[in-house]
Amino acid sequence: MRSLVIDDEADARARLIRLLGAHPEVAVIGEAQDGLNAIEKIEELQPDLLFLDIEMPGLKGFEVLRSIPSAIETPLVIFTTGYDQHALAAFEANALAYLLKPIEPERLGQAVERARKLHSIEADRENERQHVLRVARESPKVLRQIVCRKRDRLVLLPPNDILWFAIQDGIVRARTATDSFWVNYQLAELEAGLAPEQFFRARREVLVNMTKIREIKPYFKSGFLLIMADATSTEIVISERQVRPFRQRIPGL
Repeated sequence: MRSLVIDDEADARARLIRLLGAHPEVAVIGEAQDGLNAIEKIEELQPDLLFLDIEMPGLKGFEVLRSIPSAIETPLVIFTTGYDQHALAAFEANALAYLLKPIEPERLGQAVERARKLHSIEADRENERQHVLRVARESPKVLRQIVCRKRDRLVLLPPNDILWFAIQDGIVRARTATDSFWVNYQLAELEAGLAPEQFFRARREVLVNMTKIREIKPYFKSGFLLIMADATSTEIVISERQVRPFRQRIPGL
């Protein structure tokens, strides 16, 4: 199984790779030190198996999985973590494979054998992938960073840097004050994961950052027109059905 080791601690990566030397069925083809680097390596190498740290700076393990493009087949996953046993109850309840740090060779062997069996049967492999993705999607979705893409670049941006998200030609795009990126999220996912007091669904296809509105103008049929704080003062119309929620967000409007 072609495998990636993903952990923000270099010593932890080195130890795990050393332990995996006793398992010839696992070929370590790369490693990543953070979530963004992990996504790049997954897209580039398309491994069969991930050893994925749950807690990392930038993007956590579940956020990495949610950020893999749908065109890329999600690898099998063995999570690694320093959590205590109480915190791991959720992983056990969801039957997710995990290794508690410091990783014990015997437990590693059991996890590798489980992955080997899943990998050898296509139906079982696909069921496991779908199960892991489902748990990842259902995990808490507080988006601390947004994975943004442009050509062959991946950039992590804090939500506050983004003026609005909009669906264009079926793709969700993020607009900053100076640039535009596409993102691998549904607009509903962004609305659920971003601070509700900061981001507002102005239209079905537009989610705006309330702190980046430069001006509000009256619009047709008692509506509003938002003038955004970008260089071209982009205008965004609030849909008729969203006018009342918008008024509630800004007392005195």
